[in-house]
Amino acid sequence: REPHFAALKRILRYVWGTVDFDLQLYASSTTSLVGYTDGDWAGCPSTRRSTSGYYVFLGDNLLSWSSKRQHTISRSSAEAEYHGVANVVAKTAWLRNLLHELHSPLSTSTLVYCDNVSAVYLSANPVQHQRTKHIEIDIHFVRDMVQTGHIRVLHVPSRYQYADIFTKGLPTALFEDFRSSLSVRLPPAQTAGAY
Repeated sequence: REPHFAALKRILRYVWGTVDFDLQLYASSTTSLVGYTDGDWAGCPSTRRSTSGYYVFLGDNLLSWSSKRQHTISRSSAEAEYHGVANVVAKTAWLRNLLHELHSPLSTSTLVYCDNVSAVYLSANPVQHQRTKHIEIDIHFVRDMVQTGHIRVLHVPSRYQYADIFTKGLPTALFEDFRSSLSVRLPPAQTAGAY
């Protein structure tokens, strides 16, 4: 009970201290979709379920994000990360279809960055391994999107994995840097308070 109360107090202090922050949008010369995904492995101490997080940019603007506890227990870090890859690929496929319906189809592949080498390898390797049968549907879904050229899953070093903000507790300076990279900031001084 006490740890939950302390966590609640910390969350409320954070919300109170960032009530003036907003998501800033910019004119962008690019129309590419880029996603980052991360997962912690068995991060919940009581259920051992993993948390997946992702965000998607359209050009320079944050368009979609999610942080969610996975419904099943992952048996490896690669599996936990791959569930996250499948989630962001599903979201970017939906966004690509939406842009197509709005008569703004994308001409380039959507880039999805993941810091787990095994998850990146699984997205392109056509060989099915016995160890990965339990995540077979996610594997086939992502591979299909990769083979059609709509998605490219690439590795990103962990130090540039901004999706960590959705899955891990971070030191304050790193958290603030990652939050700023997502365009969540105080409004510029000249527009503060103006509507």
